[in-house]
Amino acid sequence: MAKIRLFIDHPLAQGQGVGLNPDQAHYLSAVMRQAPGAEILVFNGRDGEWLARIERLAKRQGALTALRQTAPQLDPPDLWLLFAPIKKARTDFIVEKAAEMGAARILPVQTDHTNAERIRQDRLQAHAVEAAEQCGGTFVPQVGDLAPLPRLLDGWDGARRILWADEALAGPAQVLSALPPGPWAILIGPEGGWSEAERHRLSAMDCVTPVALGPRILRADTAAVASMALWQAALGDWH
Repeated sequence: MAKIRLFIDHPLAQGQGVGLNPDQAHYLSAVMRQAPGAEILVFNGRDGEWLARIERLAKRQGALTALRQTAPQLDPPDLWLLFAPIKKARTDFIVEKAAEMGAARILPVQTDHTNAERIRQDRLQAHAVEAAEQCGGTFVPQVGDLAPLPRLLDGWDGARRILWADEALAGPAQVLSALPPGPWAILIGPEGGWSEAERHRLSAMDCVTPVALGPRILRADTAAVASMALWQAALGDWH
């Protein structure tokens, strides 16, 4: 079985020709040392995973033919991750792990104590693609641009509940299986914690459920992984 997996933004069907972008052609030819006739796995986030044959390959261009589907499309549960960006490497980690663990959408938010004033949305989206390629997933979550938390909450649809990781509740991790199913979002704060204004706003929202993530205060990147694991085990596609 082919071990190289690529995300291809192109329809996939048996016999479908697929063009490679310059970065993908360079990766296959110069990094992975592939040649015409080699077979790789591809997916587009809609049509499952496919075995494809390299037909042409040059330094900056190439073409594939889709041969057969090797796995059906598997979409994640309807879970969003909202998080305050932190240091570059840790923000990259959050996006990568969220894609691996089954987030349907990833939204960076600007809070009162967020250190980062801007992000590179295109770079974070590329990290989400790479994570899906490496973990065997067939879905790539969309990474949003940085948005102020108040603006996001102003337009929030109350049908999507928010699981709020509140460091003030440090204690035994809560069992989430009693929570109702449906669309959810997990909200992770910045390294500096939540402001009093933010606590007041979130506490007043009927759709928000505060949660403890154990007896120790976790770093933001650790909290993102822990909260997603708890939710997936209780309400997602892990159980």
